[in-house]
Amino acid sequence: MVIAIAIVRTRDLLAVVMLTGIYGLLSANFFVVLDAVDVAFTEASVGAGISGLLMLTAITMTGRKEAPRRHKPFLALFVVLVTGSMLIYGTMDMPYFGAVDAPVHQHVAPRYIHQSMEEVGVPNIVTAVLGSYRAFDTLGEVAVIFTAGIGVLSLLSLPRRRRAVKSDEATVEQMHERHMVLRIVSKVLIPFILLFALYVQFHGDFGPGGGFQAGVIFAAAIILYTMLFGLETAKKVFNPSIIQLLAAVGLLIYACVGVVSMLNGANFLDYNVLADDPVAGQHIGILLIELGVGITVAAVMLSIFFNFDGRRQAQQHCTEQKGEHDVSRTL
Repeated sequence: MVIAIAIVRTRDLLAVVMLTGIYGLLSANFFVVLDAVDVAFTEASVGAGISGLLMLTAITMTGRKEAPRRHKPFLALFVVLVTGSMLIYGTMDMPYFGAVDAPVHQHVAPRYIHQSMEEVGVPNIVTAVLGSYRAFDTLGEVAVIFTAGIGVLSLLSLPRRRRAVKSDEATVEQMHERHMVLRIVSKVLIPFILLFALYVQFHGDFGPGGGFQAGVIFAAAIILYTMLFGLETAKKVFNPSIIQLLAAVGLLIYACVGVVSMLNGANFLDYNVLADDPVAGQHIGILLIELGVGITVAAVMLSIFFNFDGRRQAQQHCTEQKGEHDVSRTL
């Protein structure tokens, strides 16, 4: 709560990003204490990881200091207080945390704990719930991520007629000398980060992980490469058009698994018909949908970052051209 209040009160946006990362790490620690390791993994990689990188990129476009307030939003404050009071009042009817007689502990949780291994055959119950029992809900979450990516791209994408911003060779050489140690260390670490992302992707059935976490880790490695070697260099390695296409391909893979299940006479996203053995079919289905989730998440994160960085460079280029034009007019 102290960090949340500090985030609201602080006007230095760089400090806000740092505090947000601390808040994410503390939240991940709370989830670990509650034995929700998968949720902690997601919070650490998204809340304390890639979100901070995207916000740092946004700060380079908006400036470091928050603009002074020109109005007093008393009406907005009143609405927030009333809504918050209603939410707190609504939680009073909920059972106490950990109560044995809570409805969730009477039917839902015992079903997942005692029968998921027999029905799904996945040791990680969280993966069984998200990938099989609640597969349709998870499909909606992936669709939300894809839609959010489209919305950001529609706001940040640069017109195609603009030429790519070329960096000055002297500046590039200076940056290379300044960040030589970081670049060498990153070249050593990035392959292991990508390898760890693949481990999280394909080991989510047996331990904490899955497509969401793996996609974010994979994107973070490429973003680290982009920050140290430049956007133009990264685009030569990772084509933005292909990345945007992969965002749709991942969601399509997920949906196609459900369509194949229906074509085989089962319900949508019922993996039992994907193989002769129902448990083997569950493994195949979860593997495919997690792959689709990982591809979509990584592609959306990379597309957002590339467009943020491209917009920032375009603004800097326009500012430099305007300054040169003003100097030439003065002379």
